[in-house]
Amino acid sequence: MSTVLRSGPYRFYFYSHEPNEPPHIHVDRDESSCKIWLSPVAMSSNLGFSARELREIERLVQLNGDTLLKAWREFHG
Repeated sequence: MSTVLRSGPYRFYFYSHEPNEPPHIHVDRDESSCKIWLSPVAMSSNLGFSARELREIERLVQLNGDTLLKAWREFHG
């Protein structure tokens, strides 16, 4: 598990072994977690985040999309 970004209460990371999946990022806060595709940015799954928080997380992913996608590609080859 590699943390790529921290913003406020959110931790953005990816796992080292997730074969056959397009670029994506996992986001955690406390007991809540979601998975977001990076290109195009879209929600894959959500466990516990409110709609308001998901909009904020998606905004942060959009804002940092280039950095997140570059980190994913460098890590996963």
